[in-house]
Amino acid sequence: MPVDNYPRLMIAGTGGDCGKTLVSLSLLAFWRTKGLATAAFKKGPDYIDAAWLRWASGSPARNLDTYMVDRRKVRQSFFLNSAGKDIALIEGNRGLHDGLNVDGTHSSAELAKLLDTPVILVVDAAKVTRTIAALVLGCQELDSEVKIAGVIFNRTAGERHRNLLRKSVERYCGLPTLGFIPRLENENFLPGRHLGLVTPEEHPKIESLHSVLAQIAEKHLYAEQILEIANSVSPPESPPEPIMRRSGAEKIRARICYFCDSAFTFYYQENLEALQDAGAEIIPVSSLKSDALPKCDGLFIGGGFPETHLRELSANESLRNSVKSAAEAGLPIYAECGGLIYLCRSLKWGGEEFPLADVFPMKLKVEPRPQGHGYCEVKVTGENPYFPRGTVLKGHEFHYTKFIEGQEKFHTAFQVLRGTGCFDRRDGVIYKNVLAGYLHIHALGVPEWGERFVDAAERFRNIHNIQ
Repeated sequence: MPVDNYPRLMIAGTGGDCGKTLVSLSLLAFWRTKGLATAAFKKGPDYIDAAWLRWASGSPARNLDTYMVDRRKVRQSFFLNSAGKDIALIEGNRGLHDGLNVDGTHSSAELAKLLDTPVILVVDAAKVTRTIAALVLGCQELDSEVKIAGVIFNRTAGERHRNLLRKSVERYCGLPTLGFIPRLENENFLPGRHLGLVTPEEHPKIESLHSVLAQIAEKHLYAEQILEIANSVSPPESPPEPIMRRSGAEKIRARICYFCDSAFTFYYQENLEALQDAGAEIIPVSSLKSDALPKCDGLFIGGGFPETHLRELSANESLRNSVKSAAEAGLPIYAECGGLIYLCRSLKWGGEEFPLADVFPMKLKVEPRPQGHGYCEVKVTGENPYFPRGTVLKGHEFHYTKFIEGQEKFHTAFQVLRGTGCFDRRDGVIYKNVLAGYLHIHALGVPEWGERFVDAAERFRNIHNIQ
């Protein structure tokens, strides 16, 4: 199969929960069983969908987000990481034309045009027939530059229902049908919770799920026809610019640990690579099982689900004490969302209060509704090791926690221009060389972050003569 054309497609939908993730994972699982080399991407900032795409494809999945990262770098990331693959699949976000505003800025449709990628539209067909054509036709005509190449119907009933759906989109939209997924006996085999799907690490039947999804594609999707659509594209007009990566022979400047387990999984692949490219050796550490931090020069704590692992995190008192002692000694620690929570004194949830690392003597509680959700923009106003003052950072937040005690005692680095942040339109709590906030950043959008983090870690290493 030719690979120099960068075969590619986007699985988009008419809205959330229409079946995009089910279709994307099923196709990736099926193609993997056939020995195809796939590259998987998620439009937007979502960590969990990207984790599932990584699991299904067997290789790192990248997020493509034109809000956090400029369009040139998004395009560069896509084509560089698609090179040599049999097919690249992008899972869209929400509805095809849903974006930041009424113009659809940063939508899946906008991304499909940027990457000159055909779109396969997934629609929830439960309890509807001919009206589906009006919905699909609207998606076509709202922006005729988007190349919708076919339709997959989810949650279909019997043969009569399927025929009406197929004939409707053929007659009124001129589009082929590329699959019918019936109402499945167990539609909850990808269970969700407050931040979306559960992660692959926490799925109770993960061992058998891959074959279940592959069978869905084999039985209900026209996988060969979908591959033909992906292969019909033209190569990019200009080749992607190479990303300079460090040679493995270069000297390691610092060792940076990062929490990596079912409690902390929210890391963009590019963020870890940015640390490596700046000269760091990155070392995974379990927040649940490790007794102490290994010898290191920095610590990165991403987001995740610490609230669903509170009992285990709290019980690991030796690691909590190790992190607190390291912070007091000046260890550079950068933390996002779940990492911020872990560094606080305690978290209340379900009528109980759980002690945590106590680097920041502040208390939080979990609320029933989101306390911050969406894209963010902050201005760096406080001195810190990671970002120059005056820098404007773009990222996103999604959290159910809020501060209830102790926050008035701490300085912050960020003025919130868009979003919620920690408290009082501020984010990025500072203590010594620790910076922690609700803001999630993408290293391709903040290229100085990795270099400055490793600079801080190297200074710590030299001061403490760590070998």
